[in-house]
Amino acid sequence: MSTNKMILGAKDKPTTGKWIALSFQHIFAMFGATILVPILTGMPIAVALFTSGVGTLIYILCTKAKVPVYLGSSFAFLPQMITIMSSQELTKFEKYGQVLTGLLLVGLVYVVVAIIIKFAGKKWIDKIFPPVIIGPMIMLIGFGLAGSAVANAGLGTDVDGNWIGTWQEVVTAFVTLAIVVLIAIRGKGFIKVVPFLIGIAGGYIVGAILGLVDFSTIKNVITTPKEWIKIPKFVFLGFANKEVDFLGSTITIAKLNLASAISIVPIAFVTICEHIGDHAVLSEITGENYLVDPGLDSTLLGDGIATAFAAMVGGPANTTYGENTSVVGMTKIGSVWVTGLAAIIAILLSFTNVFIKILDTIPNAVLGGMCLVLYGFIGFNGMKVLIEKKVDFSKLRNVVIVSVILVIGLGGAVIGKGAFKIFGTGLAAVVGVILNLALPKEKEEN
Repeated sequence: MSTNKMILGAKDKPTTGKWIALSFQHIFAMFGATILVPILTGMPIAVALFTSGVGTLIYILCTKAKVPVYLGSSFAFLPQMITIMSSQELTKFEKYGQVLTGLLLVGLVYVVVAIIIKFAGKKWIDKIFPPVIIGPMIMLIGFGLAGSAVANAGLGTDVDGNWIGTWQEVVTAFVTLAIVVLIAIRGKGFIKVVPFLIGIAGGYIVGAILGLVDFSTIKNVITTPKEWIKIPKFVFLGFANKEVDFLGSTITIAKLNLASAISIVPIAFVTICEHIGDHAVLSEITGENYLVDPGLDSTLLGDGIATAFAAMVGGPANTTYGENTSVVGMTKIGSVWVTGLAAIIAILLSFTNVFIKILDTIPNAVLGGMCLVLYGFIGFNGMKVLIEKKVDFSKLRNVVIVSVILVIGLGGAVIGKGAFKIFGTGLAAVVGVILNLALPKEKEEN
């Protein structure tokens, strides 16, 4: 039994009934956000669930089963992913090739940083990526996606400024928004941890009543037993573009493509800083110091290998989930047996085709309603970093760095072509780092 303030520690195993129930709590906590990323980007939902589960098991292995963390889909790379996956100029193979190659390199950056931290510590990260850079970068990730949320919510316009939504979409979006906000503010206990899951369910029901849900695909699967279980539509990175049929499922092979890598990779350092913060918070909750044992190098290694694996099979980048950390805090159960079983359940769900088809029918308006508040939450977290770290805006240096990062990121800035093209948050991060290193600090800052 654990000697700290937890009921069960990392290596403690609950009784069978509690084990299953606690694991499903983690599934519910991670589910809404984990499936939202592939839905917004057009990537396979089943693959995201699969890589979430496998990624968590990889993390458990790398950390020697010492940390009760669950890995889900990361929102940090959404601006780049949506830009690439929605491009009208790229083929499907090029879209996947660019996104997955970039995410593969992100995973490798994690691994390299983990090795450096093992031998040199992490102070160099704080020097290159201080709060004055991390704060506005997180703000960009959230606020930069505002247009996508507005369009999905049925509030968008055409090039002439004419409204192109429908009242059904708007009603569904705002009901979803209301549910999410109500649960987030008024929810108690575990309910407060899953506002997006409940928002999806409530919004789906409203959307179905208003005629926004097409049940035909679900009906076809239900009436065809051989379709109930199916291999996820993996997208493997390779050296040629092609599609193959494997046991009734279409498997895509996308050629490695570096065209957008330089825009995706810099964001890895933002998520690395978030990774450190998440583990510090979990350490406070459990009474253990995970930055020392198993060590930041081990946790980053697990996160990096998990993300690299996800990229190789067509999934989004992985990240530690605050929702699941909240579950650990509420239940006082820090057992890795629980997060491990949750990972296995996620893998099994990825093969359940009936379940995946239901998720495929979620109306865009539901997603838009959720994202109206979700992207705001993400953006506000960036502001929170600036406030909590007491970034001094009476110093012109800090004002310049934050201002330039935000204007470049929100302004749609692009430099270069082909493999040397950098845009959006990636470009903003690079410029921010250069400004931070180049602009002189006042004496007290040094």
